[in-house]
Amino acid sequence: MLADQVEVLIEQYGTDVYRFCSRLCRNRADAEDLYQKTFLKVLELSVEVNRDGNPKAFLFSVTNGLWMNEVRKMARHSRIAPSVSLDDDNENLSADQVDLESEVLARIRDGVLRKIMEELPEKFRIPVILYYTCEVSLEEIGKIMKKPTGTIKSRLHKARSIIKKRLEEQGYEYAG
Repeated sequence: MLADQVEVLIEQYGTDVYRFCSRLCRNRADAEDLYQKTFLKVLELSVEVNRDGNPKAFLFSVTNGLWMNEVRKMARHSRIAPSVSLDDDNENLSADQVDLESEVLARIRDGVLRKIMEELPEKFRIPVILYYTCEVSLEEIGKIMKKPTGTIKSRLHKARSIIKKRLEEQGYEYAG
């Protein structure tokens, strides 16, 4: 794909792709990396994006593929070299780093619903993000995740059930 075509895609869909990356990564730096990797991958592909089709779904599909590869890499890495806890090693960090870390942790913990969403398994979380945050249709989510539409419907239903149950456990009542 030509660079000017990728520029047009960035102008039209960059915000939506970045929002999707942010929801997947839950970390600004990782989201920015995934965003850049997405458009670099699109630039590398020798695929012509069909304007009559759904370029946004194509971009989400590329993003999702890159994300799933990253998740598999992280899982493999954690099995090979488990991370070490930094419980009392904060004296080696500067005050700015500790403040930044505290701010990031506070944002992650902010809001009961966000916490519940973060705890959802990937197979439920990704369709919820795409459907409710990015307003992608069920059929397009199916194409992005390479699953039948019925499976996506089922996963959305299950995710809503899990979210409802956990909200009720936290003391929130269904007002429907």
